[in-house]
Amino acid sequence: MGLEMNDDTKTTTDASTRVPRNSSKPKTQEASQSSWFSLPQPLKRIFDRFPLIVYPANVLPQRAPRRRNENILYIFQSEEPPSRDAPSFNPSCLKWQAYLKFHGIPLRTRPSNNHASPTGSLPFLLPASQENQRPPSPVPANRLARWVISQGGKEEAVHMRQDAYTALIDHNIRSAWLYYLYLDDQNFHAVAWPMYVASASSSWAVQTELARQLRNAARDELLKTSTLIDQQALYDKADEAFQALSTLLGEQKFFFGQTTPGLFDASLFAYTQIILDDDLDWRTPVLKTALQKYENLVQHRARLVRGFFSGRTPSVHSMDE
Repeated sequence: MGLEMNDDTKTTTDASTRVPRNSSKPKTQEASQSSWFSLPQPLKRIFDRFPLIVYPANVLPQRAPRRRNENILYIFQSEEPPSRDAPSFNPSCLKWQAYLKFHGIPLRTRPSNNHASPTGSLPFLLPASQENQRPPSPVPANRLARWVISQGGKEEAVHMRQDAYTALIDHNIRSAWLYYLYLDDQNFHAVAWPMYVASASSSWAVQTELARQLRNAARDELLKTSTLIDQQALYDKADEAFQALSTLLGEQKFFFGQTTPGLFDASLFAYTQIILDDDLDWRTPVLKTALQKYENLVQHRARLVRGFFSGRTPSVHSMDE
């Protein structure tokens, strides 16, 4: 448009120096010269319609937080309203959900999936926005402990042999859990299917493919540490882990003699809560039966449910029960 206007101006000036003032041109010639430098009619009709219609901004998705003054934790969780803020059915999510609650971090939970996560996996936290400040970035699971400390949480001391006991949870119990939930046919269809497959899509083709991917991922994970997946060996190691953890806990309320639960308590609770959850229809309850032999671990789980997931603020009385 700028170049056309400059050329038009230059041509008109040159013409005025050559044609006398009293000379006249046929009107058809003037119209022709004028139209020669005019915008073509099709384009002119388009630009005549400017400004274009400006539509209002799209509303936020239903799952997006309306009140940004709250901490929102995105986890695997049932979308049924009564289950909001209930324990997650996913161990990785429940571990951090419990840990945040143990430290008194006020939060709301929202059901989500791995595709919605900035890191490709759940959980992640969307911290509350401060007034007149830029919205904070999401906090992935591997930075949640540090974030809690930045919010005034107490940094936990590492106790002697804690790493060895953590390995019992992260390897022995987790490996048995992968087989228990994903590779046991009855448990997979009764528990994993409604939680992870049916909730993701109503398409049978999508469900079938997702189920295949979940089971293959569990199988591949187990084959990283063994060339053969031995069901009984996995369950035996989990039982040994439960026994060692039961001995470690003893008569204490929480592990390592702490007066309040910490990250280690959250790590174990992430499995014991789901294994002992009566709302889950375990058809082959091998791990549930094994865990129920250790009464102090069962009470440890019940104590944390009462203190932090009962819909009320934890009290000294509830923690001493």
